[in-house]
Amino acid sequence: MPYRRLPNTDSARIRALRSAVEKAADTDFQELSFSTGTLDEAKSVLAHFEHLSARYQQLYDTQVKAGRSFTGKTKNARMYISHFIQVLYMCAMRSEIKQEHLALYGLGKSNMVVPELTSNEQLLEWGQKIIDGESQRISQGGVPVYNPSIAKVKVMFTLFKEGYQTQKLHQKATSRVLEEVAAYREKVDKIILEIWEEVEKHNSGLSPEKRLARNREYGIVYYYRKGEIVE
Repeated sequence: MPYRRLPNTDSARIRALRSAVEKAADTDFQELSFSTGTLDEAKSVLAHFEHLSARYQQLYDTQVKAGRSFTGKTKNARMYISHFIQVLYMCAMRSEIKQEHLALYGLGKSNMVVPELTSNEQLLEWGQKIIDGESQRISQGGVPVYNPSIAKVKVMFTLFKEGYQTQKLHQKATSRVLEEVAAYREKVDKIILEIWEEVEKHNSGLSPEKRLARNREYGIVYYYRKGEIVE
């Protein structure tokens, strides 16, 4: 005999509930295979779950789109910060700036090695240090570093920082709604199970072939074991 299994994806959950609700809408009251009370609850649960799922997908799509833009901003910020540090080192080696001034940028013990800029947090840390250090050195009478200028670095860093903050907000909003979706799945699964139990009980007197066909009309999904003959 085939066996049933509750849906394991949100889209399948929605399909199962929608099948039952739509079948009920096309069925005379006297012939309905599950109670009107269960139907009313199913309609409410379906509407709310569809809203939550659509909201999550909308937020996720927005996050992905923003993420593609943020990737470009991150690449530019990393390139400009790294290039500025390298030029700064060359200026120090040519004695155009005093090596002790590297400490203003947090690079006093760097051994002329560009710091790790792999993560977003490292970019935030070093970008701000470089901007602050250059500002402090210039305020002390130092000649500005060019190609790239700190102004250009600051533009790229600001775009990256704003993008980083925006991406964090998107991730937080998406995660919050995903948690709501996950929490509501228990209620969705419960009402699907109630519908399936009532439908199978209502149609239990039919022949196996008719019973399975009628049950499937209400969204019940049956699976066959390997080697089992499909009815």
